[in-house]
Amino acid sequence: MKKRFTTTLAVGAVALLGLTACAGGPDSGDAGSDGANDKSITVGVFNGWPEGEAASYLWKAVLEEKGYDVTLEYADAGPVFAGLSTGDYDVAFDGWLPLTHQSYMDEYGDSLEDLGSWNNDAVLTMAVNENAPIDSLDELADHAEEFGNRIVGIEPGAGLTEAVSTSTIPTYGLDGMEFLTSSTPAMLAELEAALDAGENIAVTLWRPHWAYDEFPLKDLEDPEGTLGAAESIHSIARSGFSEDFPELAGWIENWELNSELLYSLENEMYNSGADASDYESIVADWIAENKEYVDSLTS
Repeated sequence: MKKRFTTTLAVGAVALLGLTACAGGPDSGDAGSDGANDKSITVGVFNGWPEGEAASYLWKAVLEEKGYDVTLEYADAGPVFAGLSTGDYDVAFDGWLPLTHQSYMDEYGDSLEDLGSWNNDAVLTMAVNENAPIDSLDELADHAEEFGNRIVGIEPGAGLTEAVSTSTIPTYGLDGMEFLTSSTPAMLAELEAALDAGENIAVTLWRPHWAYDEFPLKDLEDPEGTLGAAESIHSIARSGFSEDFPELAGWIENWELNSELLYSLENEMYNSGADASDYESIVADWIAENKEYVDSLTS
């Protein structure tokens, strides 16, 4: 079962080896001013963010049916935004706005295009096992020992990690708890192990995420609003993308994927014990089962 937690990182490691081959911006000679004739697209995929990975595989399948040549390149969120700004990537489907990734938009926004949101249910969370003895973050400090005096986080450079470090922990007096950060797959493995052992655990998480369908979890209330309000997930493209690919940009701008459909796709990809090498065939099967929705993406 834990195999699925490592597949994203494995794919990412392989893909990162090919970063020098990234196609995309006007300076790359691939998808620049000759976009009308060159249908090569490079999608930046954030390591450890399953909703963005699932969306990327979905669009890869859809666009390849339309004659595009689509490459998925994995990196952390910061390098993807930077790569979009320089044209190393053409588009990414996992920009959380107006909070989590706003700092990247502030830094690189002049060289980016926001193609709009496709899901409006995004929210950062601190989740615990469903039968945990607390319901709110303002109770966690007093029950820290029952959670092993630790909070299990995700990637150190994630916006969620920054929010927890700079806002949640000081606001609720959680400085005495160890805040562990490494990767999303590692967090999920810790979560599963604790639940299997009947132990309490506190993890940083976000919605939409397939873990909420897979595990008995509840979100701790955040009365001080340290993790922000609900956000939208945006498609972010390099400057000039809409001019080079007007039809494709229009499809993406009109695209919506609600959380129920997203969960069904994520569950097929991540909860079946499949390897990353199986994702394309899994997505193809999902497309066949959701043909009316998928056809609407390019209608």
